[in-house]
Amino acid sequence: METGLVRIAEIARQNPKERFTALIHHINHETLKECHLEISGSKASGVDQVTKQAYEENLEANIADLIGRMKRQAYKPQPVRRVYIPKEGSNKRRPLGIPSYEDKLVQKGLARILNTIYEQDFLDCSFGFRPGRGCHDALKVLNHIIERKKVNYIVDADIRGFFDHVDHEWMMKFLELRIADPNLLRLIKRFLKAGVMEAGIVYDTPKGTPQGGIVSPILANIYLHYVLDLWFEKVVKKRCQGEAYLVRYADDFVCCFQNKSDAEWFYANLRERLNKFNLEVAEEKTRIIAFGRFADKESKKQGRKKPDTFDFLGFTHYCSKSKKGWFRVKRKTSQKKYRSSLLKCKTWLRKHLISPTDYVIEMLQIKLQGYYRYYGITDNSTALRNFCDKVRRMLFKWFNRRSQRKSMNWDKYVRFLNKHPLPKGRIYVDIYDVRPELLSYLK
Repeated sequence: METGLVRIAEIARQNPKERFTALIHHINHETLKECHLEISGSKASGVDQVTKQAYEENLEANIADLIGRMKRQAYKPQPVRRVYIPKEGSNKRRPLGIPSYEDKLVQKGLARILNTIYEQDFLDCSFGFRPGRGCHDALKVLNHIIERKKVNYIVDADIRGFFDHVDHEWMMKFLELRIADPNLLRLIKRFLKAGVMEAGIVYDTPKGTPQGGIVSPILANIYLHYVLDLWFEKVVKKRCQGEAYLVRYADDFVCCFQNKSDAEWFYANLRERLNKFNLEVAEEKTRIIAFGRFADKESKKQGRKKPDTFDFLGFTHYCSKSKKGWFRVKRKTSQKKYRSSLLKCKTWLRKHLISPTDYVIEMLQIKLQGYYRYYGITDNSTALRNFCDKVRRMLFKWFNRRSQRKSMNWDKYVRFLNKHPLPKGRIYVDIYDVRPELLSYLK
């Protein structure tokens, strides 16, 4: 981090109400060159079809021209190119906005400034798109809360189309609490209003922040910091009779409560809170469930064999017991993510029906290792084995689709795998190996 940003971070940390008046100059020639090096060259191009490689051919002049336009306030972000990608676990597709390369550079520089300030403000219950924090950290902290704290009820909530409904007016109001640089605020507003291009037609963006933009994650975190995190910390927790905890990863969050009445109050008031900021609860995906050490008794009282489960960050969480009979939270790959990952693998194999065998095996090994790195978490061994077995069977079918005649029987296939083994699932993430600093806010 450059010296100027280090100083800004110190001031932001020491003075929570400080408003910064001179920030735009931190997006300078050197900063943009650094941003250029950090951006992947394999990413899709925006509406202008300019790639990193093409921009790099005349890098110094291109950046100088960009800086000149920014100083004259003549720089205007181009509309993002909207594409649709499959939505995991359903037949629906979700929109993705791809900025032009030049806009990626400016967004990268802008995100640096915003992160410098707001990392000092964000609460510890927030884990998404933050340095030194990730999905596994959120899962570990949630596990600690449910097992070690007084938790009997979970509010499993969902915000409907969050990124598509971020209110620009509220977004700017939130930013103005910390930023008083009119040039930086103008730049952010231009990004929000840049529009989207789909099938050659440009559409206005009166609300929302496109998923896919480099600056979108930090803007989303800022929005939910004020809408949800601070409200939960300063209003909800103080109003609760028992213990209450929030774990949020981007727009995905889980709330834990000791008392049912507190959970019900939160559930009832969450709708009103989100509506105030033009967001909406997805009613069909939001519910209160009994979850914790007494959930088993609660479910049996209601005539059900097992307590309810909930999904968070790709895992289904369920109540269980240790070998000694103590209450434990366990997790397994959610069916939605499990099916989605298998479908991706199947689609990839079909696409590479005539690719060389060595290449296919090598890529499958890489894909499986990536899958295990995320889903290889405490108690999920069975799901990993099942996934590996499914992929092995897919590969067997792939071999026999390469020619009109059946080219390989199972015995021959097993001998082939002995020579070219696919990696087996293993546990990479210990759910109890949580860094102490992540738990400090729970005290």
